[in-house]
Amino acid sequence: MPKRITLDFLKTESASGLILAGAALAAIAVANSPGDGLYFRLLSAPFTIQLGGFSETLSVGDWVKEGLMAIFFFVVGLEIKYEVLKGELANPRRLALPILAALGGMAVPALAYLAFNLGPGGQPLGWPTPMATDIAFAMAALAVSGPRLPATLRVFLLTLAIVDDLGAVTVIGVVFTSHLRVVALVGALAALALMGLLPRWRGAPYLFYAVGFALVWGFTLKSGVSTSVAGVAAAMTVPIGPRKPGRPGVLEDFMESLHPYVAFLILPLFAFCAAGFDFAALRPGQVFGPVTLGVAAGLVLGKPLGVFGVTSLLIGLKVSRRPTGAKWIELLGVSLLCGIGFTMSLFIGELAFPGDGSAQAQVRLGVIAGSLLSALAGVGVLAWSQNRRAALPQP
Repeated sequence: MPKRITLDFLKTESASGLILAGAALAAIAVANSPGDGLYFRLLSAPFTIQLGGFSETLSVGDWVKEGLMAIFFFVVGLEIKYEVLKGELANPRRLALPILAALGGMAVPALAYLAFNLGPGGQPLGWPTPMATDIAFAMAALAVSGPRLPATLRVFLLTLAIVDDLGAVTVIGVVFTSHLRVVALVGALAALALMGLLPRWRGAPYLFYAVGFALVWGFTLKSGVSTSVAGVAAAMTVPIGPRKPGRPGVLEDFMESLHPYVAFLILPLFAFCAAGFDFAALRPGQVFGPVTLGVAAGLVLGKPLGVFGVTSLLIGLKVSRRPTGAKWIELLGVSLLCGIGFTMSLFIGELAFPGDGSAQAQVRLGVIAGSLLSALAGVGVLAWSQNRRAALPQP
């Protein structure tokens, strides 16, 4: 059975998905309203943060992406560590299927994107954009479409999405790191090492972890490496055991305290900053441009083909078993929901095309269209399956 902390995580993610949808719709509405100039000027306005010897000037939108989103990735890292050590990923028998399905769900969308962008006028550097699944949106869609479906489907989707996120962070660190500053990177590693020593002090104040995270983040920002990597790396240093017997673990304390802020504040704010684009600014050729089509095809077609294809192969070869109580049609529905890339795809798209307004507009259109179609298809399949279950005679 899923652990309590996993169930709490699912509930928060499901509720957050609805707020994310509202934030995205609000961004698109504002970006196409008479106040669109104010919206875009606000996002591009420079803002300087200076603290002692640290000084950095970025736009408001970039501070949300590089600053607040690092906290999101810290929480993702905490969830990954918990699931590996104590949660669903700790069971080797349950581990192989979602991990390999996630790998298929990353590879096939990237290939689908490249199929549209290797020719003249294409933008092949955006290939990682449709690779990841948005946990919040996917879990919300599953909760709406199949509240009475087997709980194993929710755990399967959560595990797959977590592996997706870990793969996406790895790709971000490898592909989108340029102009590496070695001295700052050494500083980040030193701060990370100090965080790794904190668990030896059983009663270390939580403030010390916060200061350590701030140091790792600041050095990483200066190093040229994406701060998403800093968030996940810092999370790996947080101990899972309690400071006092009978108390929740340190990692659980951090997850339970930070996750609501991430789910209901940071992610909606990022969605509002990243989802807005002006329809009037898109030329007809860009609406169906290679980036738009590549991202949308990667999410709508590539994701379910990769996830369901690998899942079917592993189960057919008896390497793994279907999640308990789940039907094939329900696994297809969950695979379709994996095409909801939204937050992560928008994040990667901004990294892939920095300063390229035309390409970013195509990314946003492709992500929103692809995620919406994936959600509608997945919800439709799962709702149909649930209705069929309800119509069967009860034993």
